[in-house]
Amino acid sequence: MQTRSTWKNLDKLYPYILLFTVSVVAAAARESFFLFTVTFSGLLCVILAARGNIGTYPVGLYNCVAYAYVAYTNGLYGEMGLNLLFFVPTSIAGWFLWKNKMKDRVVLMRRMSATKRVWLFVACAVCTVGLGLALSLIDTQKTPYIDALTNVLSIAATFLMMYRFQEQWFLYISLNVFTVLMWSIRWFQGSPEGRMMVLMWFLYLVNSFYGAVKWHLGAQKNRDLL
Repeated sequence: MQTRSTWKNLDKLYPYILLFTVSVVAAAARESFFLFTVTFSGLLCVILAARGNIGTYPVGLYNCVAYAYVAYTNGLYGEMGLNLLFFVPTSIAGWFLWKNKMKDRVVLMRRMSATKRVWLFVACAVCTVGLGLALSLIDTQKTPYIDALTNVLSIAATFLMMYRFQEQWFLYISLNVFTVLMWSIRWFQGSPEGRMMVLMWFLYLVNSFYGAVKWHLGAQKNRDLL
């Protein structure tokens, strides 16, 4: 009973804690207003996704375009292309896919079979190697295989999110670990945006564990409704 009460309190306070944290750090570091909006909108987007709130899609639409610009200025062309060519249209498509799958303002969550999980892993591994080879051919490309891995995991997780599978959060945990590493490298190489991007993706990582719990509970709750 005590555990359930603690979880409910954390669930209520959690979004405000993360958004307050990023606001304070951005102010203390005197980051530009634009970079603050990129970080804040990105964090709000993933918090709403973890809570199964359809508002994640319009918020994410702004973040996709803004983050693509930051990626471009840092020589991360895979990240740039992913956001402009993939996340923008899927943000629109995701809205419509979720729109009729809501109950009490929360999307109906579900889980994959064990066989589908294996095929998902194999597909991600093969696509990462192929994209990494392609990106390595671009002279100004930074960390091609990490960039490729984050792209592949992002695409796979986005489709899982659009179709409401809880396994998206396992991919997001891996994605966020490698993206923190990628932006840490850019930060140490002198990127002026590196510090805030490391913070943003680290908070994404924290949120992905929260999302994994929320969607696990949601999938269990919705078993008889799907």
